[in-house]
Amino acid sequence: MTSQARPQSSIDPAEVERFSRIAAEWWDPKGKFAPLHRFNPVRLAFIRDQAAQHFGRDAKARRPFEGLRLLDIGCGGGLLSEPMSRLGFEVTAVDASARNIGTASAHAAEQGLAIDFRCSTAEDLLAAGEPPFDVVLNMEVIEHVADSGQYLRDTARLLKPGGLMIVATLNRTLKALALAKFGAEYVLRWLPPGTHDWKKFLKPEELRGFLDGEPVTVAGPFGVTFDPLTGRWSQSRDCDINYMMTVTRDVA
Repeated sequence: MTSQARPQSSIDPAEVERFSRIAAEWWDPKGKFAPLHRFNPVRLAFIRDQAAQHFGRDAKARRPFEGLRLLDIGCGGGLLSEPMSRLGFEVTAVDASARNIGTASAHAAEQGLAIDFRCSTAEDLLAAGEPPFDVVLNMEVIEHVADSGQYLRDTARLLKPGGLMIVATLNRTLKALALAKFGAEYVLRWLPPGTHDWKKFLKPEELRGFLDGEPVTVAGPFGVTFDPLTGRWSQSRDCDINYMMTVTRDVA
């Protein structure tokens, strides 16, 4: 998520408060964020493979991304920030919730990881003249902000020329309403009721439209599906519920 609300900010204070209330549970694999723990392996594999291909790195190397700066926007408790740091990225991780940042900072310190955690927003980073990043992770955040279009453009503007952004979100389909909203929150109880607002889910073409006129190239969507028999997520052609897209900033 992204910091304190202000005029014309993309921040939704209600969403920030919702995640702040359960910040202490980020690293409990059986707690309220258990679905993200199960989802993490497929996210990490996609990020690693896309970044390795884009930057010409060996994905099997111990720290393949040494020398590259990464921004984890809406980092929550740091579930992506920590493995990105272990892969060699110099990680800056921001979130609108001070409680989330406190949880993330404490856990990373326990692991001996040097991650620059900040309670901040995409707007604030731009306003402060933050040097642009090689990689921006925009994972399961855009469906929680107040102004999706402005937020996506702001995060894209934090990329270096030639930089790569990965966006993950939920599709606004009846299938997603049935499974990702009602099924996950009210039937299976994977998520606290009210975690998602289906009206804020975004179709892939809407994401593309938000970036019209920006000097970027958008690829995807790349689908992600859950197999209830194995309990595992995998990449898929099915983009009806969860999907990811890549955004590359053009080189002038």
